[in-house]
Amino acid sequence: MTRARHDQSRSTPDTAGSAEPAALAAAASLFRSLGDPSRLAILGHLMLGERRVVDLTDPLGLAQSTVSAHLRCLLDGGVVTVRARGGASVYALVAPVELLAVLAAAEGLLGATGDAVVPCPRYSPDAGAAARRRRG
Repeated sequence: MTRARHDQSRSTPDTAGSAEPAALAAAASLFRSLGDPSRLAILGHLMLGERRVVDLTDPLGLAQSTVSAHLRCLLDGGVVTVRARGGASVYALVAPVELLAVLAAAEGLLGATGDAVVPCPRYSPDAGAAARRRRG
C-alpha cells in the first residue's frame, strides 16, 4: 500500500477496520492504561501538575509499590513521562489537553450509553454479577 493510499484509508470511516496491527496494539495499550480506577485517580492528580510517587500515596490511600506499578502501566501506555529530580522520579502527563479530551469523550459516551456500558466480566470479576443484577 502506498503512503498516500495508507493515509487516505486511515481517514475514511468505512476502512476503520483495516488499521495496522502496530496501531491497534498502541491503541489497546493506551486504553489498558486508562482502564483502572486507581490509574484514573492518578491522572487526576497529575492534571494538577508533576508528582512524585510519595506525593500520590496518601491522597490515593495506596501503598508506594502499588502507585509505582500503576505509574509503570501509565508509562507503558504513553500517557505519562518520568524524569529524575534529585533522588526522586517525577511524573507528568505527556499531553494533558489531549488526555482531558479523551476523558471528556469517554464521559460523554458513558452518558449516551447509560446502562449499556458494562465492564467486561473477563477482566473484572464482579462485572458479571453487576450485569446479571441489571438484567433481572
